[in-house]
Amino acid sequence: MARNIFDATEELIAQLFPLIDLPLFDDSDRLAVSDVACSMCFEHWTATLHLLKCGLLPSAVVVHRAQFEALLRSVWAHYAASDEHLNKLSVVLTTESEQNAKNLPTVAEMMGAVEKRGPPQAFDAINRFKENSWKALNSYAHAGIHPLKRHAEGYPMQLLESIAKNANGLAVVAAMQAAVLSGVQPLQREILNLASKYPDCMPPPL
Repeated sequence: MARNIFDATEELIAQLFPLIDLPLFDDSDRLAVSDVACSMCFEHWTATLHLLKCGLLPSAVVVHRAQFEALLRSVWAHYAASDEHLNKLSVVLTTESEQNAKNLPTVAEMMGAVEKRGPPQAFDAINRFKENSWKALNSYAHAGIHPLKRHAEGYPMQLLESIAKNANGLAVVAAMQAAVLSGVQPLQREILNLASKYPDCMPPPL
């Protein structure tokens, strides 16, 4: 069953990426930073799937957490980041700029800012994932009880499938963000229509 999910996800990827292979709406730092974070989200998505295929579940979940944070950073940069924040993320990487970037908002702070300034649909999707998964993701990132027990006792196939579906769900939200960055927002409906063709690869609906 898991292989079917992965095979179907590969079909989804093959159709999704050409849809969002578009230039940015403008050349502002805001869109540029958001676009790079969005691209990182897709890279982490691919890495999560590959690690799951190899049976490396704890490592996959750590990358899956990074996938979520990259998506959140993308949405935050586009809708809620200040010019000062964007400047810190747009400068050449040096020891000094690295130090300055340490003061960027936390996950909780970005969530609060997106809730206030971002589109409700994007916030709802991101917040729903965070509420359901964040504690477990942190446990895997910090070698807590979740990865220790799973690593000792083995990984249920259902858990592998669940993580793959959640990763796919985040990727669809990222694709919708990419559509916004291109300025072709009606493309979001096409993305959702595509995702609806792969219900077995997606998280359960509310």
